Formats: sequence, C-alpha cells, structure tokens
Amino acid sequence: MKNEFKGYFPSSKEIIKAKNILKNIIYETPLQKNFILSEKYKASVFLKREDLQIIRSYKIRGAYNKLKSLSHLENLKKGIICASAGNHAQGVAYSCNILKIPGKIYMPNTTPKQKIERVKMFGKEYTEILLIGDTFDAASYEAIKDCKKNEKIFIHPFDDIKIIEGQATVGLEILQQSISEIDYIFIPIGGGGLASGVGSYFQEISPKTKIIGVEPKGASSMSFSLKKGKIVELKTIDRFIDGASVKKVGKLNFNICHQILFDIITIPEGKVCTTILDLYNSDAIVAEPAGALSISALDFYSDKIKGKTIVCILSGGNNDITRTEEIRERSLLYEKKKHYFIVKFPQRAGSLKEFVNNILGPKDDVTYFEYSKKTSKEEGPAIIGIELADKNEFSGLLGRMKKYKVHFQYLNKNPDLFRILI
Repeated sequence: MKNEFKGYFPSSKEIIKAKNILKNIIYETPLQKNFILSEKYKASVFLKREDLQIIRSYKIRGAYNKLKSLSHLENLKKGIICASAGNHAQGVAYSCNILKIPGKIYMPNTTPKQKIERVKMFGKEYTEILLIGDTFDAASYEAIKDCKKNEKIFIHPFDDIKIIEGQATVGLEILQQSISEIDYIFIPIGGGGLASGVGSYFQEISPKTKIIGVEPKGASSMSFSLKKGKIVELKTIDRFIDGASVKKVGKLNFNICHQILFDIITIPEGKVCTTILDLYNSDAIVAEPAGALSISALDFYSDKIKGKTIVCILSGGNNDITRTEEIRERSLLYEKKKHYFIVKFPQRAGSLKEFVNNILGPKDDVTYFEYSKKTSKEEGPAIIGIELADKNEFSGLLGRMKKYKVHFQYLNKNPDLFRILI
C-alpha cells in the first residue's frame, strides 16, 4: 500500500523502552511451532501464544505502558476511564491494581460474562464497571463524555501512541524468538492497535516479512477505510467476534496500517468458529473468536505460504464456555453441514417416521424439530434442522425430498426468515 500518510510512526527505540517498562509485569509468551497446521499447509507455521499472557490477551502490554507513562501526572489521582469489549478492560484493570490508580471501565452490555468477571478479579477495589450500550462504540461514547465532564484521563484501547508501542512488543518478542526469517505474519485487526504496533516493528527490523491484516467479515472497518482512502465509520457490524468488532478504527492506526500492510483480508465468522473448534480438538488450545482470526486466514493464503515460515498471532483466549453451542452452530452452517427447512407434513400417524427413514442418510441427524399439530388441516408445517455427516450429501438429501414429494422451504438462504424462526 502507498506511503501517502505522514505523522506518528513508532520506532524500534520506543518499542524497546516499552519492553523494558513491561519487564516483570507481563509474561514473555512462547512462539510455538504448530505441527498440525504446518503439515496441513506444507509450511512452518508458528503461533505467538498471547492466549497464555497473564490476562490471556496481549492487551495488558499497551494498557500498562500507557498508565505507567502517566504515573507522574497530578490529575491521575482523579482516576482514569476506559471503554472496552473485554480484553482492554482486563489490561487496564490489572494495571490500575498494580499502580494503585482508580479506574472506571465502560463495557458493552453484550460483553461475555466471563470477561466481566475477570475484569473484577484483576481490578479488585481499584476498578468500577459500567455496562452501557450494545457495542464498543456506544460504551466508548459514554466513557468519553464522562471523561470530559469529570476531567479524567481516557485510556483509548488502540488510538494512542503508548498503547501502540506497548502492543508492538509482541513483534519485538517474535523476532527475538524466531530462529529463521519470517516470510508472512498474520495479525488480527479490530481497532488496529496490534497491527499498527507489530507491523511497524516488523517493517523496520524485518522489512522482507509480508504483513497481513485479518478482520472479521462482519466488522471490516479497516478494510473498508483503506479502500476508501479515509476513515469510514460502519453503520452496523456483526458483534460476534467481540474482541475485533469496532465500527471505526483509530486515526493513528489507520495511518500506520495504510503504510505497513502488504494485504488485508476479511474472514467469515463461521470460518473463525471452525478454527476455534479445530484448535481445541487438535491442540487443546482455548482461543477466543478474535484470537482465532489470524489462523483462520491461512486457508485463504494456502497457495502462497507453501514452503514459507509463517507466524500467526493468537491474540487472546478469553472465551466464555456458554458460547460453545453458538460457536458450533455457526461452524456447521459455514461448513454447509447444518441445514434448516420448513417441511409440510401430512397430518397422519407415521409421517415423521417415513421422513426419517426415506430422507435422512444413515449418519445424518435431526438436531432441531418444532411442530404443532392442527387437526383441521391436511398438512402441518414443521421447522427441521438436519446435521449432515458429510456436506457433499446435501444434493442427495434434496434429491430424496423431491423423489418422495416432500413439500419444503429451504431456510439457510432466506436470512430474514432464518433469523426469525431459528
């Protein structure tokens, strides 16, 4: 991408200073070769395990670096305010506790309970939590308003020099730990703090490395802004990948990413869900949706990375177990193994049994069924969810439904009806 933007650009000198500030505060997380991914993509694939960080996310790096830089200020006694979808809040809370700074943390109502509880645990008596709005942007608006009214310091999650320098220490560690030249690094992008920090360090120290930004398809604010050549605020976003879903990226982050990114790709939320399940089943790694973004991107770069050395930043592991069923559902829908229909059954005994015997394959399963008998009608509609053992059997399923003259409506391709009924 063209180097048309001027302004702040983090230097390796400042990033090294941040690393020294963070010494004895954070873990130096491992850079691990993943043999399953390496075999799958015929490449050397390494994971930077920020899910093993002290707050299970890289966000502590920027948060502590920022708060430490303010520790000499007199008005810090009034306290600080931040807004976060979860991980930045944990980093700020932990930093407030260490530095004995009072903090007020605004979080969206949609924040997973597990993240809220961890903020309380890390901040102890030094933090107050306020749940406001349905998105990070709504919570951020209220937090900034509070700051202006009460003359407190706002700790931005990504659009801040010290935050970016702190996050950049992930890149410093990667290059210190790597024993070979890195061809590609895949970095998740929400507001852009991690990508702008790590990418800056790589561009200066390892300029041959191709820096790939990875965004959720339903919240591709950086991609959209880069295409337009200016920061654009999205009207709506899919909040599922909560750690990387913002309507508007930071100004500093946009300017830096415009200069350092080799490419930026967007990943469907369902694909991320498949990656989360694969990581758990194959490596016992618990990744949150934003944490799995970079690894999900490998399928879309499979031809380019063969024989190369790859690093994916696994940015966080704060996944709420109560989301598991939704993750599995989204994965099955993306993999085309889960299908929903409205089926009109003849209202006579045995019609459902005939459907199961005639229509389903031997390893297929009915996972959802909703039906209410109406005795005055010849037919009664039922909503049926069918999970296929093999996605390639879908055409066979449709063929059998037509052969046996089953009256049905397919719901997966009717998003409005799907959202209402399922």
